[in-house]
Amino acid sequence: MNTQSSNFIKNYSSIVLLLVGITVGSLLGLFFGKQVEILKPLGDIFLNLLFTAVVPLIFFAIASAIANIEKSEKIGRLLITMAFVFLITMLISAFVMVLAICLFPVHQNIEHINVPIEAIQDETIGSQVTKLVTVTEFFELLSRKNMLAFILFSFLVGIASLRAEKSGEIFRQFLNSGNEVMKQLLEMIMIFAPIGLGAYFAYQVGVFGPDLFGIYAKSVGLCYGTSFFYFIAFFSLYAFLSGGVPAIKSYWKNNIVPSLTALGTCSGVASIPANLEAAERMNVPAYVRNVVIPLASSLHKEGSVFLSITKIAVLFAMFGRNFMDVNTIFIAIGIALIASISEGGIPNGGYIGEVLVISIYGLPMEALPVAMILSTLLDPIATLLNVTGDTVSAMLITRFSDGKKWIFAKPK
Repeated sequence: MNTQSSNFIKNYSSIVLLLVGITVGSLLGLFFGKQVEILKPLGDIFLNLLFTAVVPLIFFAIASAIANIEKSEKIGRLLITMAFVFLITMLISAFVMVLAICLFPVHQNIEHINVPIEAIQDETIGSQVTKLVTVTEFFELLSRKNMLAFILFSFLVGIASLRAEKSGEIFRQFLNSGNEVMKQLLEMIMIFAPIGLGAYFAYQVGVFGPDLFGIYAKSVGLCYGTSFFYFIAFFSLYAFLSGGVPAIKSYWKNNIVPSLTALGTCSGVASIPANLEAAERMNVPAYVRNVVIPLASSLHKEGSVFLSITKIAVLFAMFGRNFMDVNTIFIAIGIALIASISEGGIPNGGYIGEVLVISIYGLPMEALPVAMILSTLLDPIATLLNVTGDTVSAMLITRFSDGKKWIFAKPK
């Protein structure tokens, strides 16, 4: 009995403390409203620690994973499988959101609300793609704003060290050692998670909570309701397809911390460390999780697809256009996929998606504040789907890579 109690405390103490911190923070936000803004610096400190650690963590995780891939494990096959899983799951999420809007149409008058608009430069698609995957100086790679470029660089370093064979052995040892050190650093930072996430939840509930019951209630409620349905039903389905009932149990058992981190920080990048640890506990092998999870934070965003579809439907209702046209729906799905990939992994990471929607459909720039407000209100649930969808996708990719019995294999 004592052994069972000690195991329970060891396995769940951090989760219990996290839940306590978030519950207390939410109650403070509910009762004290905008006065809880004074607690926001505590959340910012925690989030800044995560952002600072996540850059070297991603580098060592990806580079060491690629450098240690055995010759029998084909990198090309992993990438093809990953691209297939990412595309299919994002398409499914888009069709689910479109179906929800068809069943519960968004028809409401939305007042214009003045909000600060960032200066957005008019760039070609080619220049945007170039900035997305490359930078002009090495030091720019170290910024979380250039995360996809940094991930690709880390991937190439891993391939280079693999190609170096015996000459790269010492460097590969350095990558492996760095990976272990960054894991320990992450554990130290997560000690402060109950306080940091509690402060963030207090801020979100206190500052943004009342807006949920305002003029955006119907569209926000529809997106939240559909997202929670997708979160429970479809992620359980994906887990089942990856490894049956044992995979479902493993997924939900280890999905608590990533979910709370996603809701609390509204950041896919900040949730990468929690996702990597969760994927390891789900028995996803290192060569899969250390490549898929960081890449997925930039390329695989089911929640952002939900958000984009919702914004398009609301803007169409606002300007008296018919969203239910077949061509419009397919264009909306395509825009949602592109916008989701182009958006950053940081909270409210840019307005490229909004500008893309407005420019393609020829909407007036007065639509931008509405889209920005919807992005702010829907950011928590979108991040939840983005983050937790990455781990279940890693499970699916492992199913294709390692066969049906991967869930029972020895941890790698």
